[in-house]
Parts: sequence; structure tokens; C-alpha cells
Amino acid sequence: MKDRRVFIKLLSVGCTTMMLPLSLSANAVAKGRKKSLKFGICADVHKDIMHDADTRLKAFIEDASEKELDFIIQLGDFCRPYDYNLEFMSIWNSFLGKKHHVIGNHDMDGGFTREQVVEYWNAEGRYYSFDSNGYHFIVLDGNDNDPSPNRPSGYARFIGKEQLNWLENDLEKTKLPTIIFSHQGLDNDLGGIHNATQSRLVLERANEQAGFQKVQFVFSGHHHQDYYNNINGIHYIQINSMSYQWLGDKFKHIRYSEEIDKSHPWIKYTVPYKDPIWAIAEISPDTLNIYGKKTTFVGPSPKELGVDMSEFGYPIVPYISDKEIKLKHP
Repeated sequence: MKDRRVFIKLLSVGCTTMMLPLSLSANAVAKGRKKSLKFGICADVHKDIMHDADTRLKAFIEDASEKELDFIIQLGDFCRPYDYNLEFMSIWNSFLGKKHHVIGNHDMDGGFTREQVVEYWNAEGRYYSFDSNGYHFIVLDGNDNDPSPNRPSGYARFIGKEQLNWLENDLEKTKLPTIIFSHQGLDNDLGGIHNATQSRLVLERANEQAGFQKVQFVFSGHHHQDYYNNINGIHYIQINSMSYQWLGDKFKHIRYSEEIDKSHPWIKYTVPYKDPIWAIAEISPDTLNIYGKKTTFVGPSPKELGVDMSEFGYPIVPYISDKEIKLKHP
């Protein structure tokens, strides 16, 4: 099976980054889609790391509330179920429309279970599906235990057999064009889902059995980057973190005040984004448009610090690029 990777070209002028139009072909059906669908999407806010996470989330909710959105969704690494995060949750819940959650690997830090996180967020489940305006949406949980002897160290990043069976059955039941949400990337072997190929095969076989491009898009967070891939006709879109990229101990740098560093000591291991970033996705029968926020780094950039970008695979950037993906009907 041959993978096709398409890199999105960006044009930078000063501090403003513009997206060059991207036109792609994929099979699609328009049945059930009476009008365009629009949703707000953010990822990796990291309430338990960022000192201004509340302000960042509030900006997203205020923007989403001003637009006629079908729903909003966050792609994980949101907040842990501590009592002191209830105010943060109240900001999220102030959005009056439909709201959906994806579990990230850091949301269980501190010894919490996934079930506790789901209950605290009032989420539909660890993994689940829903329909909206003629589209089918599937939320995956990439934090299953990996039974293989060669499993990677660190956080779990695996989709287990039970969940894959559920995914296969769920896809078989729907006749609608389908969009997938996952925290960890299904298209990124640098810290993404360990059994990504096995997971992608479920999506590709569903398309083969349906006789059309049923699974069209897969959105993920986790990697804190901005990129796009097309693998066997399915479009994989990475949504950058709302807050920062992690650089680690080698490049730690105090970017705010000593007081903030004392109260939020993990920030110095990151390169924060000055302003929060998120995206609005608009889908019609023919086109997906993503409208992303753009900002700058706080303090020295990764390049100025001498970060080896090859270790991250994709560039470290403080924005979510605009994208236009054309869908071609059979």
C-alpha cells in the first residue's frame, strides 16, 4: 500500500502567514447533506501547564459563540478532573451549542482513570459517534493499553481490539460521509498511534465496502504542529496546540515572570504561542475549508534556540494554516 504525503505550502510575509490554495481530489457523496456544516475545533489547551489557559479557552468560546456553529470539539490534553479546574470547565460549558470531547494522554495525569475524566467533562464516552447535519462523526480514544512486546515506552498510544471492532461496526452501520477525531495522529509515526496502519486499514476497508469515499477526514491533535497528509484518499489534518510546543530540558527558557515560572514550572520547557490559536472548519458537499488563527512565539523561537527541527518531523509554527480541500464526486 503506497502512501501519498502532500505538504501544504505556506507563504510568509513578516508576521502574517497565508495559505496557498490547495485543491485535492477524493470521492464523495452528497446524500443527506442539505447545507454546509460548520464547527469550531481546538486542541491541547493544557490547562494544567499554561498559566493563562482560562483566558485562551475563553477567547475560543467567545469566537465560537459569535458564529453559527453546529458544534465545538476539543481534541484532548484539555484538563484533569481536579476540583480547581471547575472554573475552566465552566468557560467551556458557557458555549450554548453542542460540545464534544476527545481524551488526550495527559488528561489522566495524576492517577485518574479515563472513566473519571469522561464523567468530569460530561463527555459522551471514551469513544463514541454522533450525526450532525448529514455527516457522521466518530471520536476515538487512542489511550488503550498496547499488549505488544515491542510497545513504545511512555504514554499509551494504541487503539485496542475492542475499540477497533466497535469502529468497524459503527462505520458499517452509517451511510453518511464520515469524519474521525483522534487525539494522537493516525498518520504520524513520531509519537502517534502505535497501530496506526491497522487502524487506517479499518477506515480504508470501510471505504472499499461502501463503494465510495465514506471516511473523508481524520482530525488529530497531540503533536502540537500544523500539517496535512493524504493517505489512500483519506485526508489527515493536524490541529496545532492552542498554547505551545514542548521543547524539553535542553531548551528550557523562562519566558514569563519569575512569579509565573514558580507557579507554573512546566512552561519553561515549552515555546508558548503569544495568543491562543484554534480553527473553524466548514464543510460543504464539495469542499472543506479550515480557517485557522495565527500568532507569534513568546520569547526566542525554536530556530533561535538551535532546536534540531528534524527531530520533530514537521515544522514548529505558532499558527493553524488555512486549508481548502476540494472533494470530487464520482
